[in-house]
Amino acid sequence: MAILGKPLQQSPDGEKNKDHLVNLIRQLHANEAKVKEGGGQAAKDRLKARGKLSARERIAALIDPGTSPLEIGLFAAHGMYEEAGGAPSAGVVVVVAKVSDRTCMIVANDASVKAGAWFPMTCKKNMRAQEIAMESHLPLIYLVDSAGVYLPMQDEIFPDKEHFGRMFRNNAVISAMGIPQIAAIMGPCVAGGAYLPIMSDEALIVKGTGSVFLAGPALVEAAIGEKVDVETLGGAVVHCEISGVTDYEMENDEECLKTIRSLVSKLGHKEHVRAHVKAKTELVFDRIEPRAPLYSPSEINSIIPHDRTKQYNTHELLARIVDAGEFDEFKAGYGKTIVCGYARVDGWSVGIVANQRSVQKTRTGEMQVGGVIYSDSADKGARFILNCNQKLIPLVFLQDVTGFMVGTRSEHGGIIKDGAKMVNAVANSVVPKITFVIGNSYGAGNYAMCGKAYDPRFIFAYPTAQIAVMGGAQASKTLLSIKLASLEKTGKTISSQDQANMLAEIQSNYERQTNPYYAAARLWVDGIIDPATTREVISACIDAASHNPEIPDLKIGVIQT
Repeated sequence: MAILGKPLQQSPDGEKNKDHLVNLIRQLHANEAKVKEGGGQAAKDRLKARGKLSARERIAALIDPGTSPLEIGLFAAHGMYEEAGGAPSAGVVVVVAKVSDRTCMIVANDASVKAGAWFPMTCKKNMRAQEIAMESHLPLIYLVDSAGVYLPMQDEIFPDKEHFGRMFRNNAVISAMGIPQIAAIMGPCVAGGAYLPIMSDEALIVKGTGSVFLAGPALVEAAIGEKVDVETLGGAVVHCEISGVTDYEMENDEECLKTIRSLVSKLGHKEHVRAHVKAKTELVFDRIEPRAPLYSPSEINSIIPHDRTKQYNTHELLARIVDAGEFDEFKAGYGKTIVCGYARVDGWSVGIVANQRSVQKTRTGEMQVGGVIYSDSADKGARFILNCNQKLIPLVFLQDVTGFMVGTRSEHGGIIKDGAKMVNAVANSVVPKITFVIGNSYGAGNYAMCGKAYDPRFIFAYPTAQIAVMGGAQASKTLLSIKLASLEKTGKTISSQDQANMLAEIQSNYERQTNPYYAAARLWVDGIIDPATTREVISACIDAASHNPEIPDLKIGVIQT
């Protein structure tokens, strides 16, 4: 077992790195605070005047005191739907949190944002929550308060496979899997959205504010000429005492949330793979008493370069993440542009696959560029991933990758088949995979290092992350060449200054699209995190994943050799 890292030395570059990342983290916290305001104080005051808590107040009252929820998709829809006034957090708050000492997935409509209306990203975020719950066997709690589909965008919400209706299909599948679902109707619940709480195992409804119906009073009058008010049509008394649609009639939000806690506390316990401390009698993802990392996680700020083209030693990063700096490195002298090894994070046994960002020299004298995947590193990565599956060890991917090596030597050496081998191993891996995008995440390197398309159980980004098909400089020049060729075909002559202006515009747009907030807005990542919290996030993710003991057999099909 190797002990990683060394004390950081003061240096001008280290100070620049720290200043750069600390500034990004400061911006991150400011952006988080703004998004958490939802639709603003005036909108929340209107909810309060009706005796309703806000979505985040409901969650705070529901979860166990003193615990920290893991939020999913905080920046969903960030910078989107501006023509509609925006939709902070896509109008729904999603957290993995403890309720009566049970890890649950909580989905709460934010009625301060367009009355909780559903935008396209609202659907995507809700289905991401359901996906995580299904994969990890987490009980689902829905706090429903929504005016329904945002009609101006109904064509992007309603008809397709991954649209609104898929959620109710998921309700049925989740129920068939034996995963509990509890829904609280704490505001309006209209049309197709009415199926979500009623397809849950149990439904609570709050008197005076909760309502559920397929068609609201205005639509009923337009359709059949009947005039009726909300309470008579679908209020708490109707559905608890006449129709029998709902199961519990609650006086207010506070009683409703207290009742949910009581219901969750009485859930039975299936065999699961969680162990707070190693227990020989359990099927576990192995865990022992946690130990602190060798060096402070806050020192990561000084390691990640302010210039993404610069090198750093990934072992120094790991020394600030893994317990006691202890790391069993797999094939340490081979395929050195990917670092693989076994470690513990907050006591949990993990397999780490990380891009090495410093230049490496092989035994044969070849110089290998950091952040690039070569044939030998792809071969090593594939083998290590299969080993972790064999041993039931969760995988943690730390991405800072510019792609696979190109050129005659690599092509003749079979880089495509070696890359395919690693992609196969990642795709067919059956243990939980948790991915962190630290810096670059370009092209097929994103795939091999378990990007979103490869079903990581959770995926997060650092504020320094950049996700794209290729680096900004190369992409911008390529796009400029295409644009110039198109203009030249029309007989136009472009001056050097015009070309420079066009390139600047292309680069600006490309940088906006590769920004981590752009990725988080579209749920390409589950969130953007402060690098110093990496250990806590890994631990929370494995704890959530550990509730599903049903790990299928590993099957990899035909693999390139």
